[in-house]
Amino acid sequence: MREIQIGKNEENQRLDKFLLKYFNEAPSSFIYKMLRKKNITLNNKKATGKEKLELGDCVKLFLAEDTIDSFRKEETYQKHSRKLSVLYEDEHITIINKPAGMLSQKAKPEDISLVEYYITYLLETNQLADTQLSTFRPSVCNRLDRNTSGIICCGKSLAGLQKLSALFKDRTLHKYYLAIVSGQVSIKENIHGYLAKDEIHNKVTIYKNPGEGRQPIETTYEPVLVSGEYSLIKIQLITGKTHQIRAHLASTGHGIIGDSKYGQRQITDIHGKIRGVRRQMLHAYEIVFPSMTQELSVLSNSIITAPLPDDFKETLHILGFKENDYESKLRRKTSK
Repeated sequence: MREIQIGKNEENQRLDKFLLKYFNEAPSSFIYKMLRKKNITLNNKKATGKEKLELGDCVKLFLAEDTIDSFRKEETYQKHSRKLSVLYEDEHITIINKPAGMLSQKAKPEDISLVEYYITYLLETNQLADTQLSTFRPSVCNRLDRNTSGIICCGKSLAGLQKLSALFKDRTLHKYYLAIVSGQVSIKENIHGYLAKDEIHNKVTIYKNPGEGRQPIETTYEPVLVSGEYSLIKIQLITGKTHQIRAHLASTGHGIIGDSKYGQRQITDIHGKIRGVRRQMLHAYEIVFPSMTQELSVLSNSIITAPLPDDFKETLHILGFKENDYESKLRRKTSK
């Protein structure tokens, strides 16, 4: 018989979901059969699997150790170390300033993404033990394109992961981006449209009218500073679809500098070849939390910002934007 005490990273989930993680080599039919036969109990009582686990609950496995081991694949986690820029951290979450060029999550099994670097960071700082990874894996709660820099929110505990995910889903956490675009942006705009994704080519198209396979989108942007034929703008992402900001801005004639997929090709080519721009100048700059209780209450109504990366600032400099000017403008916008 094996006894499992439910900790903070196992609570608030269904028993059957927990058991499927614990017995990661077992079919679901095995789990439900063991529950029906009372070979698996919860707090010494028969369970169906639908019960929601609470801190301190006791799960007992009335199974031979050989049987338990045969349905569990114990793996030693392969660490992938990389210094991370941590903007905020507590016992439940970590907020990271992701550099351009890093994947948020794996696209292919062999990829190394921020998730792998984050888990390694937690292991190396003794905030997580290898044994905990069998039933809970910290992860990211929002994603950025590989070549977009800026804020990524990560759940360190199950409660943190669930709370953050809920904030992103119900849109009570507000997300703001900075972008360098072509053309002069002089007024605040709120734009709507419909987005359709081509899964094969990983590219989206923006339409004015609804249609089959088209999802409604909404984006708000406003000028921060204008220099010649270029603008530094601040964007609020109302809906969060794939490539939404990049494609939506391009559809208005304000393509993001360096964006070879959606930006105006002539401008992209000029900046890529002559001025050293190697990616879209888009940065997830700021998040604003709503009023909250429980685990994330310390972050109620707080604002987290991610400093601009060097290549972004260098591009601004090349295009004639003065650092003192845009920094003072951004400070005023953040304080509103």
